[in-house]
Amino acid sequence: MDSVPASGVSVLGAPLAVRMRPQSLGEVVGQDHLLGPGAPLRRLVEGSGASSVLLYGPPGTGKTTLASLISQATGRRFEALSALSAGVKDVRAVIDLARRRLVAGEQTVLFIDEVHRFSKTQQDALLSAVENRIVLLVAATTENPSFSVVSPLLSRSLVLQLQSLTDDDIRQVLDRAVTDPRGLGGTVSLTEDAENHLVRLAGGDARRALTALEAAAGTVLDRDGDPVVDLAAVESSVDEAAVRYDRDGDQHYDVTSAFIKSLRGSDVDAALHYLARMIVAGEDPRFIARRLMIHASEDVGMADPTALQTATAAAQVVQLVGMPEAQLALAQATIHIATAPKSGAVTAALGAAMADVRAGKAGAVPAHLRDGHYAGAAKLGNAIGYKYPHDNPDGVLAQQYPPDELVGVDYYDPTTHGVERELTTRVGKLRRIVRG
Repeated sequence: MDSVPASGVSVLGAPLAVRMRPQSLGEVVGQDHLLGPGAPLRRLVEGSGASSVLLYGPPGTGKTTLASLISQATGRRFEALSALSAGVKDVRAVIDLARRRLVAGEQTVLFIDEVHRFSKTQQDALLSAVENRIVLLVAATTENPSFSVVSPLLSRSLVLQLQSLTDDDIRQVLDRAVTDPRGLGGTVSLTEDAENHLVRLAGGDARRALTALEAAAGTVLDRDGDPVVDLAAVESSVDEAAVRYDRDGDQHYDVTSAFIKSLRGSDVDAALHYLARMIVAGEDPRFIARRLMIHASEDVGMADPTALQTATAAAQVVQLVGMPEAQLALAQATIHIATAPKSGAVTAALGAAMADVRAGKAGAVPAHLRDGHYAGAAKLGNAIGYKYPHDNPDGVLAQQYPPDELVGVDYYDPTTHGVERELTTRVGKLRRIVRG
């Protein structure tokens, strides 16, 4: 739960997720791997730790709650900035205030939400204050800090990764919210089916679970009769489950990577799952189409040359028709690539050829292959002796094509998968003819 009210204060009329924010370490649900005895985060919350921390994890896992508890436990002053609205001037103002407090013997916890949205300049402005412990920095981010936080700040902080809450964790959060006076205070009851549905909707996000519960409770409290939050009440209040995906962040790369690896691994069902996650999250369909075209060549290649045609056609549908109809073409291409025989021979062949070129193996083009369509070309020996393959009944004949130092080098090594099984024999025969 990641908004920032005053620590430990239940605000009348505030959202349920804010009212139910844990006020002590005993109320924190989940994150046992970070809150065990002697763990760095527990030591900070209990007031015995002095390191700045970067809390990295999905929304609704308690990053802001933990920052607030650290401040309460240590008796330090708590200052909060949001990277969405704060600039360098705001950062420096808080640091100046913290410096004055330090002279008077007071320490400051500076909480920065969504620190990944700070520019490099804004992050650099924190370095001296963090290094000299003018502030104890507690920064929260939903993105991998390795990608979004500058290295000097990263090296001065503990990076602690929070995990999505488990289904049992979410149930505990919901049960507490139904009965706790800070929450719904027993004014409604929650059926098992409704609770199960709320757990599915939450996707490991406590704030989302509480927001959905509050919406459903509001629906039944407005009705006559027993205020029971049942499955129908939840379904009428909430449209769809959380999709753990951030187009600009770490989840974007994780889901994309899983999509690609599922295609490569021929798991059509997993590939369709990750495709669906991207579509539901609003990913640019052109991005998805580009990935499909790339992997039609990279992972299927000549084992099924029609895979690239299908992927290209899907990209055209995206361009000419648009969403939502184009999602069917993307699904068709996904199924084609995932179920096609696989071959990395195209990728390997190009990689080997490029490696030789970079190594300097790029000798002169044989004279008989050079351009002869300009005055004076013949005097240079260009195109003289070139044999036209179509003059041969078989359409192929013996002739040197590569530079001298690469004669006899094989780059393309067909697999025995799909169409390439036939190419294995054909490529060998062609090489024997061409090379004489």
